[in-house]
Amino acid sequence: MAVIIVIVVRKFAVLANLDVDTIPAEREARVKEQIIGNRLKRTYFKYFHRVGRVFTPIGQGTVSGSRWIYKKLVEFKNSYDQEESKEQGGEDIVAKLKIDADELIKKELFDEAESKLIEIIGIDSKNVPAFKDLGKLYYDRKDYHEGRETLEHVIKLLEQDYDELKIVVQNEENEENSAKLEEMKTRMSEIYFDLSLINKETESYAEAIKVINKALRLTPNNPRYLDIKLEISIMNKDKINALEAYENLVEVNPDNTKLAEWKEQVEEL
Repeated sequence: MAVIIVIVVRKFAVLANLDVDTIPAEREARVKEQIIGNRLKRTYFKYFHRVGRVFTPIGQGTVSGSRWIYKKLVEFKNSYDQEESKEQGGEDIVAKLKIDADELIKKELFDEAESKLIEIIGIDSKNVPAFKDLGKLYYDRKDYHEGRETLEHVIKLLEQDYDELKIVVQNEENEENSAKLEEMKTRMSEIYFDLSLINKETESYAEAIKVINKALRLTPNNPRYLDIKLEISIMNKDKINALEAYENLVEVNPDNTKLAEWKEQVEEL
């Protein structure tokens, strides 16, 4: 014990300066834990109040609630354990879970779909489509905080891969890598767009403009992105960005039926 204490004391400065958030695997694990933890807390507060009103006395309700929470914890633990399934046909499992999640989303069974998407992430911590679908699901369900955190995480994953692939293409250009880069640009711009919608709903207009501008830098003059930029700029009374978006829209989509209305709104800013 004395030897251990001496070693720890000597190495304490190094340990204190170790930032685990800089370790990619640790960061991904934390994000997964946060998503699952948020889901657990949200589900707990949503249903436990109902349980408390039904079960009496209080002690009986507490015991029942504890059993339910234990069951949920086991459920989430099982999703973590899916990591081991990578060596046992993990790709087939992910494909099936994705199909199941898509069907559940179509039926607006969001809680069940969320479980499937979290299970996919448990198997593949870098599954961008699952993260994107999860962020969209949270948006549709108006869980904007969870949606923002989910999309911000997946955009960090993509930005890192994009920067690396961009360097490869610059140094050794070939059709395959160039096509991958363009595909990644499209995927990133779509997530920036989704993120701008969440920021719009939470009235975080400055951040919404920031991310939609990132989307437009990747895919310039996309009419859908220009539409939302113009709409957010008008809501934020930002005439500079509103005028820029309007002028680009006139050039890209002159047949847009809302242009006259938008022009009037921009002039009034």
